[in-house]
Amino acid sequence: MKNYFYPPLPNTCLINFAQVIAPVVIPYFFQFELRIDRESIEKIQALNERRLLLLPNHPTFQDPIAIFALSGKVNQKFYYLSAYELFQGFMTGIFQRLGVYSIRRGLVDRPSIAKTIDILIQPNCRLVIFPEGGCSFQNDTVMPFRAGAIQIAFQAMSKLAKQGEIPDLYALPVSIKYRYTQDMQRVIRQTLNRLEQALSIESSLKDYDRLQAIAQHVLVRMEREYEIYSPTKDELTWNDRISLLRMHILESCEQQLGISSNPKEPVRERTYRVEYVLKTQVDTLESEATAETETATGDRANKYSLIEKSIKRLLNFDAIYDGYVAENPTPERFLDTLTRLEREVFDIDKPPAKGYRHARIKIGEPINLKDFFTEYQRDRANTVNTVTLKVQQIVQQNLDLLNGNW
Repeated sequence: MKNYFYPPLPNTCLINFAQVIAPVVIPYFFQFELRIDRESIEKIQALNERRLLLLPNHPTFQDPIAIFALSGKVNQKFYYLSAYELFQGFMTGIFQRLGVYSIRRGLVDRPSIAKTIDILIQPNCRLVIFPEGGCSFQNDTVMPFRAGAIQIAFQAMSKLAKQGEIPDLYALPVSIKYRYTQDMQRVIRQTLNRLEQALSIESSLKDYDRLQAIAQHVLVRMEREYEIYSPTKDELTWNDRISLLRMHILESCEQQLGISSNPKEPVRERTYRVEYVLKTQVDTLESEATAETETATGDRANKYSLIEKSIKRLLNFDAIYDGYVAENPTPERFLDTLTRLEREVFDIDKPPAKGYRHARIKIGEPINLKDFFTEYQRDRANTVNTVTLKVQQIVQQNLDLLNGNW
């Protein structure tokens, strides 16, 4: 029987050992080192006897490792909520013993929600949830935070309130930003060269012009692939074209899988629902393959493969917008965009690190959800959205501060 939930199985000895070796292992294997100011550390340590929900932004795949390094800095043990897909390899048992547990995105994962509430009820708990729901691939900006983390936290408080206790439970905004420690001009040009060669594009003189030419080529290629390109589209802004392409891909996936579209939902939320339904149908195909003709099975498998590719594209380009590099042309923003383009052009999920980085973490002012609990009891939805937006704004503000205070 397939396992749909992987609970945390924290092992204190393993966690302690991993925290001790992290300052040596992380720079060697992941090409970055953590830097955090004393004030931020003190904000966490000041809440030693309180329940704590850490809510970081998620610009790269290395962010959970940075947060684990943070746990070692403050000498505390964290729980981590992670996508179900992480638990499909040989590292599953190790992740669980480090305090990581799964959630299936795109549906109400009741076992995962129940475990999250159970963790938040524990005194002095430390739980990490990435409220963007996935990688933004943008070092300087955050995607809209999903409300689920704050909503579940209030549910945990409600459970304790029924037992006669309205507890302190702090939401902690956590900002993660990376900066390369060396001149990245050569790496940028090498990456531009590889992309131009793969796309048969002649090089322009300026790096930004080259980036624009590559992005334009990829955009047109995708529009043609989904049969929505026309010369008149050149009259639209890039942001309009990106939005139209995104909606076309998403609605096409929903239609093929028999999912009702809800334009009011965020693109990422709808994409995760498509991803979940796709996996369900793939599992069904595998179990019923013997009952189908080889041709029918192949046709369905091919359709599912194309939908899977579309999902990767939706998640890859979800937060992208024209002007991200131009408004602040740092090496980090340049390489953010090039990494996205590499993932599309070369069909690689996790391109290797471009260079050695410092990962800065800045902790925002803790928000005691107890202060909002009475309001939550009167108006749950609006209170959850208000607090979620407040956390998002603090994370973004501290990312902006890190720009000028490295």
